Amino acid sequence: MASVIYQVVESNRTYVDQIYSPDQEKCFDALVQLKNSVIGSNKQKSAVIQLGILTRLIRILNDEKSSPELLVETAVILGSLAKGTDEHVCSLVDAGVIPALLNGTRCVLEHHCVMNYKMAGFRPSLEPEENVAPSITHPCQRYVEACLRCLRTIFGSSCAPVSVLYQDSNIIPHLIHLIPQSIYNQECITTILTHCCQTPEQQTILCNSGAIQATAALLCSPVYRVQMPSLNCLAQMCHKNEKVSNAASTASFGGKSIPDILVGLLARDKPNEMQLASAKCLTYICRAGAISPEDPKILYKALSCLVRMCKKDKLCNERITAAETLSYLIDVDTELQRVASISDHLISSLTEFLKYQPDPTLSAGGSSVVSLTHMKKVNFEMKLALEMKQAAFKAFASLGSNDEDIRKRIIDTDSLMDHIVSGLSDGNAKVSLAAVRCLHSLSRSVQQLRTTFQDHTVWKPLMQLLHGAQDDILIVASSTLCNLLLEFSPSKEPILESGAVDLLCSLTCRDDPSLRLNGIWALMNMAFQAEQKIKSQILNSLGTDQIFRLLSDSDVNVLMKTLGLLRNLLSTKPHIDYIMGLHGKQIMQAVILILEGDHNAEVKEQVQ
Repeated sequence: MASVIYQVVESNRTYVDQIYSPDQEKCFDALVQLKNSVIGSNKQKSAVIQLGILTRLIRILNDEKSSPELLVETAVILGSLAKGTDEHVCSLVDAGVIPALLNGTRCVLEHHCVMNYKMAGFRPSLEPEENVAPSITHPCQRYVEACLRCLRTIFGSSCAPVSVLYQDSNIIPHLIHLIPQSIYNQECITTILTHCCQTPEQQTILCNSGAIQATAALLCSPVYRVQMPSLNCLAQMCHKNEKVSNAASTASFGGKSIPDILVGLLARDKPNEMQLASAKCLTYICRAGAISPEDPKILYKALSCLVRMCKKDKLCNERITAAETLSYLIDVDTELQRVASISDHLISSLTEFLKYQPDPTLSAGGSSVVSLTHMKKVNFEMKLALEMKQAAFKAFASLGSNDEDIRKRIIDTDSLMDHIVSGLSDGNAKVSLAAVRCLHSLSRSVQQLRTTFQDHTVWKPLMQLLHGAQDDILIVASSTLCNLLLEFSPSKEPILESGAVDLLCSLTCRDDPSLRLNGIWALMNMAFQAEQKIKSQILNSLGTDQIFRLLSDSDVNVLMKTLGLLRNLLSTKPHIDYIMGLHGKQIMQAVILILEGDHNAEVKEQVQ
């Protein structure tokens, strides 16, 4: 890196020096050369940052004497640097560029150059003559737009400090106030707000600052590059937020509510990306409880759109987005699941996801030298195949979560169980998680537990997954194991023989209450009508001390399942005599603990 910096300095000594010139004309000419040198070259970007030029650039932005042309050129250079690597963005952030750029957006326009306070690019009313936005030529507005473009790039990086926009309560209202001034403002600010809307508190701040009403107007823009980030911003604000979703469901523009505007954007003559984004907005508003699942906007518009977008004739990224959004939409509503399952051959369309193979031409060729471009294409295709699997498993899991007939139709799909079993062992954690969720959904079927699950010995990869898996996978996998340990499941015996008792007992000691619940629940199922040796193994492995801890658990569900385990352990007289002979004192103490404890009647009934 040092040699590169030396080369940059020596080959560009004149303009590097002139960047520091007090003569603004010379400084401007130097900045133009600097801009041309860094565009498209990460090596040049790194060298410029290492030279410490960022300090000078930020000083120019903060200098009240800097000309508008100098300010614009400097902001453009910073925007180009931000388009490099995350390391470059971190350097910009550390140098303090964000406050300087935010301050730049406060540039005051001359009165005669200030646009009317209308949303440029669309019309508050529907008169045709207002379709075209006025041109923006004033240098101060150009500077504001250059600052916003740079901020948009910075906040698109994973290392951007999102919280900085919320440290001053005036920043968000100020950005929203800038939206009407130009199409570029609309495009950049909605994108910035999307990136910086990551928590319920941030969603609420945006909503209270007028972002919902501003977005309602932007959705009516005839400019595609304004509508798309506005849709993304609306979705981000509404996701899992009841208050914001309620505000969105009642907000309106031009006499039409946001849901009605979204339905209009679902029309088949709209670009697929726009249809999907609109369906996602309606999905999030519905799941937050602001629109009923039975509303025709959801049942016949959003749902139909998402099902249609899963078809094989759509682009892979569109199919992935459609399947994942559909999965979320129908996940908790049985009627939506039923309608989706019989809509436009959805199950067959999702099955095609699992058959996706990377382009075979990418692996062809005998050359030993593989280009970087070729490797990127190969990696992209492999990533796409994994995402297709993940999306299909998610959609199948939601479809089959309640209805037995739907589960049977899913399981009867050609080679589906083979794909699920393969997915459980996939090296990609997201694919494994989606596969085990799908398996968990299908494991609710009594018939399939007795037949298909046994035919494919799904318990083997499931048990392998339970060893050393991440907690999110472990929660779903252990919940699935609970179903496989039911008395009528043929998988119960081989699971016992594979060392499941010790594994499940260890889960009851975990910090996560979901893991403790699944562990004790599975042990309860295992003990039901089990042989005496199995019950003894459970008691010896779990230990009476751990049973007492579980009976004192803060989660009442854990307590109830622990009592269920004790009831199953003491189910027959021979077993009662044997177990009480070994652990009678401790078990009676447990009973007294519950009866004398501060528990509701339902809990105490379990020991009477």
